[in-house]
Amino acid sequence: MLNAIANIMSRVGRGTQTGSPSPAASRPPDSHGRGSRGGRRLVVAKFDSAQTTADNRKHWANADGLSPNAAINPEVRRVLRNRARYEVANNSYAKGIVLTLANDTIGTGPRLQMLTGDAEANARIEDAFEQWSRAVDLPGKLRTMRLSRAESGEAFALLINNPGIASAGSPVSLDLKLIEADQVCTPLLRRGRNDEIDGIALDEWGNPSTYRVLKRHPGDSGVFRTPIDDLTAYDTFPASSVVHYFRPDRPGQLRGIPDITPALPLFAQLRRYTLATIAAAETAANFAAVIYTDAPANGEADPLEPMDEVELEQRLATVLPGGWKLGQVHAEQPTTTFGEFKREILNEIARCLNMPFNVAAGNSSGYNYASGRLDHQVYYKSIRVEQHHLQLAVLDRILKAWLNEAVLVEGLLPQSLRTIAATLPEHAWFWDGVEHVDPAKEANAQATRLANHTTTLAAEFARQGRDWEQELRQRAKELTLMNELGLALATAPAAAPATNAPAEDTDPADQVDEETASASHR
Repeated sequence: MLNAIANIMSRVGRGTQTGSPSPAASRPPDSHGRGSRGGRRLVVAKFDSAQTTADNRKHWANADGLSPNAAINPEVRRVLRNRARYEVANNSYAKGIVLTLANDTIGTGPRLQMLTGDAEANARIEDAFEQWSRAVDLPGKLRTMRLSRAESGEAFALLINNPGIASAGSPVSLDLKLIEADQVCTPLLRRGRNDEIDGIALDEWGNPSTYRVLKRHPGDSGVFRTPIDDLTAYDTFPASSVVHYFRPDRPGQLRGIPDITPALPLFAQLRRYTLATIAAAETAANFAAVIYTDAPANGEADPLEPMDEVELEQRLATVLPGGWKLGQVHAEQPTTTFGEFKREILNEIARCLNMPFNVAAGNSSGYNYASGRLDHQVYYKSIRVEQHHLQLAVLDRILKAWLNEAVLVEGLLPQSLRTIAATLPEHAWFWDGVEHVDPAKEANAQATRLANHTTTLAAEFARQGRDWEQELRQRAKELTLMNELGLALATAPAAAPATNAPAEDTDPADQVDEETASASHR
Protein backbone atom coordinates (compact mmCIF):
# COMPACT_ATOMS: atom_id res chain seq x y z
CA MET A 1 0.00 0.00 0.00
CA LEU A 2 2.79 2.42 0.91
CA ASN A 3 4.64 1.63 -2.32
CA ALA A 4 1.53 2.35 -4.37
CA ILE A 5 1.08 5.74 -2.71
CA ALA A 6 4.75 6.56 -3.28
CA ASN A 7 4.46 5.71 -6.99
CA ILE A 8 1.41 7.94 -7.38
CA MET A 9 3.12 10.87 -5.62
CA SER A 10 6.27 10.47 -7.72
CA ARG A 11 4.23 10.91 -10.92
CA VAL A 12 3.07 14.39 -9.92
CA GLY A 13 4.87 16.98 -12.04
CA ARG A 14 6.61 14.45 -14.33
CA GLY A 15 3.75 12.44 -15.95
CA THR A 16 2.65 8.82 -15.74
CA GLN A 17 4.79 5.78 -16.45
CA THR A 18 3.68 5.84 -20.09
CA GLY A 19 5.10 9.35 -20.49
CA SER A 20 1.85 11.37 -20.58
CA PRO A 21 2.16 14.58 -18.56
CA SER A 22 0.12 15.10 -15.44
CA PRO A 23 -2.40 17.94 -15.26
CA ALA A 24 -0.10 19.93 -12.97
CA ALA A 25 2.87 19.50 -15.28
CA SER A 26 0.86 20.50 -18.35
CA ARG A 27 0.27 23.97 -16.92
CA PRO A 28 3.14 26.47 -17.10
CA PRO A 29 4.58 27.37 -13.71
CA ASP A 30 4.01 30.81 -12.28
CA SER A 31 6.71 33.30 -11.34
CA HIS A 32 7.53 31.28 -8.21
CA GLY A 33 8.13 28.04 -10.12
CA ARG A 34 4.80 26.50 -9.09
CA GLY A 35 2.13 24.82 -11.20
CA SER A 36 -1.59 24.93 -10.42
CA ARG A 37 -4.18 22.22 -10.31
CA GLY A 38 -7.84 22.72 -9.46
CA GLY A 39 -7.11 26.04 -7.69
CA ARG A 40 -4.23 24.47 -5.71
CA ARG A 41 -0.58 25.23 -6.38
CA LEU A 42 1.98 22.46 -6.49
CA VAL A 43 5.65 23.31 -6.10
CA VAL A 44 7.71 22.06 -9.02
CA ALA A 45 11.06 23.54 -7.92
CA LYS A 46 13.60 21.18 -6.35
CA PHE A 47 15.56 23.87 -4.46
CA ASP A 48 14.80 25.06 -0.96
CA SER A 49 15.98 28.56 -1.89
CA ALA A 50 13.25 28.77 -4.52
CA GLN A 51 10.52 28.23 -1.96
CA THR A 52 8.67 31.26 -0.63
CA THR A 53 7.53 30.73 2.93
CA ALA A 54 6.27 32.90 5.74
CA ASP A 55 9.76 32.83 7.27
CA ASN A 56 11.73 34.03 4.23
CA ARG A 57 9.10 36.16 2.48
CA LYS A 58 10.28 39.43 4.03
CA HIS A 59 13.95 38.58 3.55
CA TRP A 60 13.57 38.13 -0.21
CA ALA A 61 10.99 40.91 -0.65
CA ASN A 62 13.43 43.15 -2.56
CA ALA A 63 14.70 40.44 -4.92
CA ASP A 64 13.84 41.36 -8.50
CA GLY A 65 14.59 40.40 -12.07
CA LEU A 66 15.65 43.82 -13.35
CA SER A 67 18.32 44.15 -15.99
CA PRO A 68 21.74 45.41 -14.82
CA ASN A 69 21.17 48.93 -16.12
CA ALA A 70 17.60 49.10 -14.82
CA ALA A 71 18.65 47.89 -11.38
CA ILE A 72 21.22 50.69 -11.08
CA ASN A 73 19.11 53.41 -12.64
CA PRO A 74 20.20 57.05 -12.25
CA GLU A 75 18.25 57.64 -9.04
CA VAL A 76 19.63 54.51 -7.37
CA ARG A 77 23.18 55.44 -8.29
CA ARG A 78 22.68 59.02 -7.09
CA VAL A 79 21.54 57.82 -3.65
CA LEU A 80 24.41 55.32 -3.38
CA ARG A 81 26.98 57.94 -4.43
CA ASN A 82 25.74 60.51 -1.93
CA ARG A 83 25.65 58.04 0.96
CA ALA A 84 29.05 56.56 0.15
CA ARG A 85 30.64 60.02 -0.10
CA TYR A 86 29.04 61.06 3.18
CA GLU A 87 30.32 57.94 4.94
CA VAL A 88 33.85 58.34 3.57
CA ALA A 89 33.88 62.00 4.58
CA ASN A 90 32.68 61.35 8.16
CA ASN A 91 33.86 57.85 9.04
CA SER A 92 37.54 57.50 9.86
CA TYR A 93 37.57 53.78 9.03
CA ALA A 94 35.84 54.34 5.68
CA LYS A 95 38.27 57.10 4.76
CA GLY A 96 41.28 55.04 5.75
CA ILE A 97 40.07 51.96 3.89
CA VAL A 98 39.54 53.74 0.55
CA LEU A 99 42.81 55.66 0.91
CA THR A 100 44.73 52.47 1.65
CA LEU A 101 43.10 50.78 -1.32
CA ALA A 102 44.06 53.64 -3.67
CA ASN A 103 47.60 53.89 -2.31
CA ASP A 104 48.21 50.15 -2.55
CA THR A 105 46.76 49.94 -6.07
CA ILE A 106 48.47 52.96 -7.62
CA GLY A 107 51.42 53.55 -5.32
CA THR A 108 53.81 56.11 -6.79
CA GLY A 109 52.40 55.42 -10.23
CA PRO A 110 53.01 53.00 -13.11
CA ARG A 111 56.21 53.05 -15.10
CA LEU A 112 56.36 52.24 -18.80
CA GLN A 113 58.77 49.77 -20.38
CA MET A 114 58.76 49.50 -24.16
CA LEU A 115 59.56 46.07 -25.59
CA THR A 116 60.26 46.82 -29.23
CA GLY A 117 63.42 45.56 -30.93
CA ASP A 118 65.06 49.02 -30.94
CA ALA A 119 66.67 49.64 -27.54
CA GLU A 120 67.43 53.29 -28.31
CA ALA A 121 63.85 53.96 -29.39
CA ASN A 122 62.53 52.23 -26.28
CA ALA A 123 64.63 54.45 -24.04
CA ARG A 124 63.54 57.65 -25.80
CA ILE A 125 59.84 56.73 -25.56
CA GLU A 126 60.13 55.76 -21.90
CA ASP A 127 61.94 58.99 -20.99
CA ALA A 128 59.46 61.17 -22.89
CA PHE A 129 56.44 59.41 -21.38
CA GLU A 130 57.91 59.70 -17.87
CA GLN A 131 58.46 63.42 -18.45
CA TRP A 132 54.84 63.83 -19.57
CA SER A 133 53.57 61.73 -16.66
CA ARG A 134 55.24 64.07 -14.20
CA ALA A 135 53.92 67.14 -16.01
CA VAL A 136 50.27 66.03 -15.78
CA ASP A 137 50.67 64.26 -12.40
CA LEU A 138 49.43 60.97 -13.81
CA PRO A 139 49.92 59.02 -10.53
CA GLY A 140 47.85 61.56 -8.61
CA LYS A 141 45.02 61.43 -11.14
CA LEU A 142 45.03 57.64 -11.13
CA ARG A 143 44.75 57.64 -7.34
CA THR A 144 41.82 60.04 -7.59
CA MET A 145 40.15 57.76 -10.12
CA ARG A 146 40.59 54.77 -7.81
CA LEU A 147 39.15 56.73 -4.90
CA SER A 148 36.24 57.83 -7.06
CA ARG A 149 35.47 54.26 -8.07
CA ALA A 150 35.42 53.18 -4.44
CA GLU A 151 33.03 55.91 -3.26
CA SER A 152 31.21 56.89 -6.49
CA GLY A 153 31.31 53.66 -8.45
CA GLU A 154 33.09 55.01 -11.51
CA ALA A 155 35.44 57.68 -12.79
CA PHE A 156 35.58 59.52 -16.10
CA ALA A 157 38.56 61.23 -17.72
CA LEU A 158 38.54 63.33 -20.87
CA LEU A 159 41.58 63.18 -23.15
CA ILE A 160 42.01 66.86 -23.99
CA ASN A 161 44.60 69.21 -25.43
CA ASN A 162 46.06 71.42 -22.70
CA PRO A 163 48.60 73.99 -23.93
CA GLY A 164 49.60 74.66 -20.33
CA ILE A 165 51.38 71.30 -20.18
CA ALA A 166 54.23 72.77 -22.22
CA SER A 167 55.12 75.08 -19.33
CA ALA A 168 55.53 71.99 -17.14
CA GLY A 169 58.29 70.67 -19.39
CA SER A 170 56.49 68.26 -21.73
CA PRO A 171 56.29 68.86 -25.48
CA VAL A 172 53.13 66.71 -25.66
CA SER A 173 50.05 68.74 -24.71
CA LEU A 174 47.79 65.77 -23.97
CA ASP A 175 46.08 65.98 -20.59
CA LEU A 176 43.52 64.09 -18.50
CA LYS A 177 40.57 66.12 -17.26
CA LEU A 178 38.78 64.20 -14.52
CA ILE A 179 35.01 64.62 -14.24
CA GLU A 180 32.59 63.20 -11.69
CA ALA A 181 29.99 60.61 -12.52
CA ASP A 182 27.21 63.12 -11.72
CA GLN A 183 28.01 65.11 -14.87
CA VAL A 184 27.72 62.15 -17.25
CA CYS A 185 23.98 61.76 -17.66
CA THR A 186 21.20 61.91 -20.21
CA PRO A 187 19.45 65.32 -20.33
CA LEU A 188 15.76 65.36 -19.52
CA LEU A 189 14.68 65.94 -23.10
CA ARG A 190 16.56 62.85 -24.32
CA ARG A 191 15.49 60.34 -21.68
CA GLY A 192 13.53 57.29 -22.69
CA ARG A 193 15.68 56.44 -25.71
CA ASN A 194 16.62 52.80 -26.19
CA ASP A 195 20.02 53.62 -27.67
CA GLU A 196 21.25 55.60 -24.66
CA ILE A 197 22.00 54.55 -21.08
CA ASP A 198 22.26 57.60 -18.81
CA GLY A 199 24.65 59.69 -20.86
CA ILE A 200 26.25 56.87 -22.85
CA ALA A 201 24.99 56.62 -26.42
CA LEU A 202 25.34 53.17 -27.98
CA ASP A 203 25.93 52.09 -31.54
CA GLU A 204 24.05 49.28 -33.26
CA TRP A 205 26.32 46.67 -31.64
CA GLY A 206 25.85 48.02 -28.12
CA ASN A 207 29.27 49.69 -27.87
CA PRO A 208 29.59 53.20 -26.40
CA SER A 209 29.83 55.69 -29.24
CA THR A 210 29.47 59.07 -27.51
CA TYR A 211 29.27 60.44 -23.98
CA ARG A 212 27.10 63.38 -22.90
CA VAL A 213 28.69 65.53 -20.19
CA LEU A 214 26.86 68.37 -18.46
CA LYS A 215 28.66 71.70 -18.65
CA ARG A 216 27.96 72.29 -14.96
CA HIS A 217 27.98 69.91 -12.04
CA PRO A 218 24.41 69.36 -10.75
CA GLY A 219 25.63 70.03 -7.23
CA ASP A 220 27.32 73.40 -7.81
CA SER A 221 26.64 75.94 -5.08
CA GLY A 222 25.10 78.41 -7.52
CA VAL A 223 22.82 75.89 -9.20
CA PHE A 224 19.65 77.50 -7.85
CA ARG A 225 20.57 80.86 -9.35
CA THR A 226 21.37 79.38 -12.76
CA PRO A 227 18.84 79.42 -15.60
CA ILE A 228 17.37 76.03 -16.38
CA ASP A 229 18.83 76.10 -19.88
CA ASP A 230 22.36 76.30 -18.45
CA LEU A 231 21.72 73.38 -16.10
CA THR A 232 20.71 71.08 -18.95
CA ALA A 233 23.45 72.23 -21.35
CA TYR A 234 25.89 69.48 -22.21
CA ASP A 235 28.80 68.58 -24.47
CA THR A 236 29.03 65.43 -26.55
CA PHE A 237 32.39 63.66 -26.72
CA PRO A 238 33.31 60.65 -28.87
CA ALA A 239 34.08 57.44 -27.03
CA SER A 240 37.70 57.63 -28.19
CA SER A 241 38.17 60.79 -26.08
CA VAL A 242 36.61 59.43 -22.88
CA VAL A 243 38.17 57.01 -20.39
CA HIS A 244 35.50 55.28 -18.32
CA TYR A 245 36.86 53.37 -15.34
CA PHE A 246 34.42 51.13 -13.48
CA ARG A 247 33.87 47.48 -12.63
CA PRO A 248 30.99 45.76 -14.46
CA ASP A 249 29.58 43.08 -12.17
CA ARG A 250 26.90 41.91 -14.63
CA PRO A 251 26.96 41.34 -18.40
CA GLY A 252 25.80 44.43 -20.26
CA GLN A 253 26.32 46.78 -17.31
CA LEU A 254 27.37 50.24 -18.49
CA ARG A 255 27.57 52.26 -15.26
CA GLY A 256 29.15 51.50 -11.90
CA ILE A 257 28.12 51.62 -8.26
CA PRO A 258 30.44 52.32 -5.30
CA ASP A 259 32.74 49.49 -4.29
CA ILE A 260 31.72 49.99 -0.67
CA THR A 261 27.97 49.67 -1.41
CA PRO A 262 27.54 46.37 0.53
CA ALA A 263 29.34 47.91 3.52
CA LEU A 264 27.30 51.12 3.81
CA PRO A 265 24.79 49.70 6.34
CA LEU A 266 27.68 48.20 8.31
CA PHE A 267 29.47 51.55 8.51
CA ALA A 268 26.26 53.07 9.88
CA GLN A 269 25.94 50.32 12.48
CA LEU A 270 29.56 50.77 13.54
CA ARG A 271 29.08 54.49 14.08
CA ARG A 272 25.76 54.06 15.89
CA TYR A 273 27.16 51.43 18.25
CA THR A 274 30.22 53.56 19.00
CA LEU A 275 28.13 56.66 19.71
CA ALA A 276 25.68 54.67 21.86
CA THR A 277 28.55 53.21 23.88
CA ILE A 278 30.05 56.64 24.48
CA ALA A 279 26.67 58.14 25.37
CA ALA A 280 25.99 55.37 27.91
CA ALA A 281 29.40 55.84 29.52
CA GLU A 282 28.96 59.62 29.67
CA THR A 283 25.49 59.29 31.17
CA ALA A 284 26.83 57.08 33.94
CA ALA A 285 29.74 59.44 34.58
CA ASN A 286 27.56 62.55 34.74
CA PHE A 287 25.84 61.34 37.94
CA ALA A 288 28.25 61.78 40.81
CA ALA A 289 25.93 60.00 43.25
CA VAL A 290 22.32 58.95 43.71
CA ILE A 291 20.15 58.82 46.82
CA TYR A 292 17.98 55.75 47.12
CA THR A 293 15.96 53.90 49.74
CA ASP A 294 15.15 50.30 50.46
CA ALA A 295 12.01 51.21 52.32
CA PRO A 296 8.74 50.07 50.77
CA ALA A 297 6.23 52.52 49.38
CA ASN A 298 4.67 54.65 52.14
CA GLY A 299 7.32 53.24 54.45
CA GLU A 300 9.26 55.00 57.20
CA ALA A 301 11.43 57.31 55.11
CA ASP A 302 11.53 61.08 55.01
CA PRO A 303 9.76 62.44 51.89
CA LEU A 304 11.99 63.75 49.08
CA GLU A 305 11.25 65.31 45.71
CA PRO A 306 12.01 62.88 42.84
CA MET A 307 15.02 63.84 40.69
CA ASP A 308 15.94 66.61 43.15
CA GLU A 309 19.62 67.63 43.03
CA VAL A 310 21.81 67.99 46.13
CA GLU A 311 25.18 69.71 45.93
CA LEU A 312 27.91 67.76 47.74
CA GLU A 313 31.00 69.38 49.19
CA GLN A 314 34.34 67.72 48.48
CA ARG A 315 35.99 65.64 51.22
CA LEU A 316 33.13 66.28 53.69
CA ALA A 317 30.72 63.92 55.41
CA THR A 318 27.02 64.55 55.09
CA VAL A 319 23.82 63.44 56.81
CA LEU A 320 21.10 61.93 54.62
CA PRO A 321 17.37 62.07 55.30
CA GLY A 322 16.07 59.20 57.35
CA GLY A 323 15.66 55.95 55.44
CA TRP A 324 17.81 57.05 52.48
CA LYS A 325 21.23 55.81 51.25
CA LEU A 326 23.95 57.30 49.06
CA GLY A 327 25.20 55.35 46.04
CA GLN A 328 26.78 55.72 42.58
CA VAL A 329 25.73 54.76 39.05
CA HIS A 330 27.89 51.93 37.76
CA ALA A 331 29.17 52.49 34.22
CA GLU A 332 28.21 49.46 32.12
CA GLN A 333 29.93 50.81 29.00
CA PRO A 334 32.07 50.07 27.18
CA THR A 335 31.08 46.45 27.39
CA THR A 336 33.59 43.65 27.08
CA THR A 337 32.17 42.82 23.64
CA PHE A 338 32.75 46.30 22.21
CA GLY A 339 36.20 45.50 20.81
CA GLU A 340 35.03 42.15 19.45
CA PHE A 341 32.04 43.82 17.77
CA LYS A 342 34.27 46.38 16.06
CA ARG A 343 36.65 43.68 14.89
CA GLU A 344 33.92 41.50 13.40
CA ILE A 345 32.09 44.33 11.68
CA LEU A 346 35.31 45.78 10.25
CA ASN A 347 36.24 42.33 8.98
CA GLU A 348 32.86 42.12 7.23
CA ILE A 349 33.21 45.63 5.82
CA ALA A 350 36.64 44.94 4.35
CA ARG A 351 35.59 41.62 2.82
CA CYS A 352 33.78 43.25 -0.11
CA LEU A 353 37.11 44.89 -1.01
CA ASN A 354 39.20 41.71 -0.57
CA MET A 355 41.07 43.53 2.19
CA PRO A 356 42.21 41.70 5.35
CA PHE A 357 41.19 42.98 8.74
CA ASN A 358 44.64 44.14 9.83
CA VAL A 359 44.94 46.32 6.72
CA ALA A 360 41.45 47.77 7.12
CA ALA A 361 41.90 48.44 10.83
CA GLY A 362 45.57 49.39 10.63
CA ASN A 363 46.16 47.02 13.53
CA SER A 364 48.03 43.70 13.45
CA SER A 365 48.32 43.20 17.19
CA GLY A 366 46.25 39.99 17.06
CA TYR A 367 48.28 38.45 14.22
CA ASN A 368 51.41 36.38 14.14
CA TYR A 369 53.83 36.67 11.26
CA ALA A 370 52.46 33.71 9.29
CA SER A 371 48.81 34.73 9.65
CA GLY A 372 49.54 38.24 8.44
CA ARG A 373 51.31 37.00 5.33
CA LEU A 374 48.66 34.43 4.49
CA ASP A 375 45.89 37.03 4.78
CA HIS A 376 47.84 39.36 2.51
CA GLN A 377 48.12 36.75 -0.23
CA VAL A 378 44.47 37.27 -1.26
CA TYR A 379 44.71 41.03 -0.88
CA TYR A 380 47.80 41.46 -3.05
CA LYS A 381 46.39 39.14 -5.68
CA SER A 382 43.32 41.37 -5.79
CA ILE A 383 45.59 44.40 -6.14
CA ARG A 384 47.34 42.79 -9.13
CA VAL A 385 43.96 42.13 -10.74
CA GLU A 386 43.02 45.79 -10.22
CA GLN A 387 46.30 46.94 -11.72
CA HIS A 388 45.77 44.75 -14.77
CA HIS A 389 42.28 46.21 -15.17
CA LEU A 390 43.77 49.70 -14.98
CA GLN A 391 46.31 48.80 -17.65
CA LEU A 392 43.64 47.70 -20.09
CA ALA A 393 40.92 50.24 -19.32
CA VAL A 394 43.01 53.34 -18.62
CA LEU A 395 46.76 53.16 -19.19
CA ASP A 396 46.76 51.57 -22.64
CA ARG A 397 44.15 54.12 -23.77
CA ILE A 398 46.34 56.93 -22.45
CA LEU A 399 49.51 55.52 -24.04
CA LYS A 400 47.77 55.20 -27.41
CA ALA A 401 46.56 58.82 -27.27
CA TRP A 402 49.99 59.99 -26.11
CA LEU A 403 51.76 58.24 -29.00
CA ASN A 404 49.31 59.76 -31.48
CA GLU A 405 50.40 63.22 -30.36
CA ALA A 406 54.04 62.39 -29.70
CA VAL A 407 54.62 61.39 -33.34
CA LEU A 408 53.57 64.91 -34.35
CA VAL A 409 56.31 66.53 -32.25
CA GLU A 410 59.39 66.92 -34.38
CA GLY A 411 62.43 65.14 -32.99
CA LEU A 412 60.67 63.60 -29.99
CA LEU A 413 60.43 60.01 -31.30
CA PRO A 414 62.85 58.21 -33.61
CA GLN A 415 62.06 58.48 -37.31
CA SER A 416 61.57 54.73 -37.51
CA LEU A 417 58.71 54.97 -35.04
CA ARG A 418 56.84 57.86 -36.59
CA THR A 419 54.19 55.41 -37.80
CA ILE A 420 53.91 53.70 -34.41
CA ALA A 421 50.56 55.33 -33.69
CA ALA A 422 48.80 52.95 -36.06
CA THR A 423 49.18 50.07 -33.62
CA LEU A 424 50.05 49.98 -29.94
CA PRO A 425 53.58 48.50 -29.70
CA GLU A 426 54.53 45.79 -27.27
CA HIS A 427 55.10 47.18 -23.80
CA ALA A 428 54.75 46.48 -20.08
CA TRP A 429 53.79 48.47 -17.00
CA PHE A 430 55.72 48.37 -13.73
CA TRP A 431 54.06 49.00 -10.38
CA ASP A 432 55.49 49.48 -6.92
CA GLY A 433 56.60 46.21 -5.38
CA VAL A 434 55.49 44.87 -2.03
CA GLU A 435 58.06 45.13 0.73
CA HIS A 436 58.85 41.89 2.51
CA VAL A 437 58.57 41.84 6.27
CA ASP A 438 61.81 39.82 6.61
CA PRO A 439 64.31 41.01 3.94
CA ALA A 440 66.84 38.33 4.89
CA LYS A 441 64.39 35.49 4.22
CA GLU A 442 63.33 37.06 0.94
CA ALA A 443 66.93 37.56 -0.21
CA ASN A 444 67.80 33.92 0.54
CA ALA A 445 64.70 32.68 -1.29
CA GLN A 446 65.51 34.93 -4.24
CA ALA A 447 69.11 33.65 -4.43
CA THR A 448 67.84 30.06 -4.31
CA ARG A 449 65.36 30.63 -7.13
CA LEU A 450 68.01 32.26 -9.31
CA ALA A 451 70.52 29.49 -8.57
CA ASN A 452 68.18 26.67 -9.59
CA HIS A 453 66.89 28.64 -12.62
CA THR A 454 63.26 28.71 -11.48
CA THR A 455 63.05 32.47 -11.97
CA THR A 456 64.68 35.27 -13.93
CA LEU A 457 66.12 38.66 -13.09
CA ALA A 458 63.26 40.25 -15.01
CA ALA A 459 60.69 38.49 -12.84
CA GLU A 460 62.54 39.26 -9.58
CA PHE A 461 62.91 42.95 -10.40
CA ALA A 462 59.28 43.05 -11.51
CA ARG A 463 58.22 41.94 -8.02
CA GLN A 464 59.86 45.13 -6.76
CA GLY A 465 58.34 47.29 -9.49
CA ARG A 466 61.68 47.97 -11.16
CA ASP A 467 63.01 47.63 -14.71
CA TRP A 468 65.64 44.90 -14.84
CA GLU A 469 67.51 46.47 -17.76
CA GLN A 470 67.85 49.82 -16.00
CA GLU A 471 68.93 48.17 -12.78
CA LEU A 472 71.61 46.07 -14.48
CA ARG A 473 72.96 49.07 -16.41
CA GLN A 474 73.09 51.07 -13.19
CA ARG A 475 74.85 48.22 -11.39
CA ALA A 476 77.39 47.97 -14.20
CA LYS A 477 78.16 51.68 -13.86
CA GLU A 478 78.62 51.27 -10.12
CA LEU A 479 80.98 48.29 -10.50
CA THR A 480 83.03 50.14 -13.13
CA LEU A 481 83.41 53.16 -10.85
CA MET A 482 84.26 50.95 -7.85
CA ASN A 483 87.03 49.24 -9.84
CA GLU A 484 88.30 52.62 -10.97
CA LEU A 485 88.46 53.87 -7.39
CA GLY A 486 89.94 50.63 -6.10
CA LEU A 487 87.00 49.83 -3.86
CA ALA A 488 86.50 46.18 -3.00
CA LEU A 489 83.04 44.70 -3.37
CA ALA A 490 81.75 43.59 0.00
CA THR A 491 80.87 39.92 0.19
CA ALA A 492 77.79 38.61 1.96
CA PRO A 493 78.48 36.61 5.15
CA ALA A 494 78.27 32.86 4.83
CA ALA A 495 74.97 31.35 5.85
CA ALA A 496 74.93 29.53 9.19
CA PRO A 497 74.96 25.73 8.88
CA ALA A 498 71.61 24.05 9.30
CA THR A 499 71.00 22.19 12.53
CA ASN A 500 68.73 19.32 13.36
CA ALA A 501 66.94 21.34 16.03
CA PRO A 502 63.44 22.37 15.04
CA ALA A 503 63.10 26.05 14.17
CA GLU A 504 60.52 27.77 16.28
CA ASP A 505 60.24 30.72 13.88
CA THR A 506 59.38 28.60 10.85
CA ASP A 507 56.92 30.60 8.79
CA PRO A 508 54.36 28.45 6.92
CA ALA A 509 53.75 31.39 4.60
CA ASP A 510 57.33 31.18 3.33
CA GLN A 511 56.51 27.73 1.98
CA VAL A 512 53.72 29.12 -0.18
CA ASP A 513 54.78 29.43 -3.79
CA GLU A 514 55.31 33.02 -4.85
CA GLU A 515 52.96 34.39 -7.47
CA THR A 516 54.31 34.88 -10.96
CA ALA A 517 55.41 38.35 -11.99
CA SER A 518 52.68 40.79 -12.98
CA ALA A 519 54.16 41.48 -16.41
CA SER A 520 56.04 39.38 -18.94
CA HIS A 521 59.51 40.46 -19.97
CA ARG A 522 62.13 39.53 -22.41
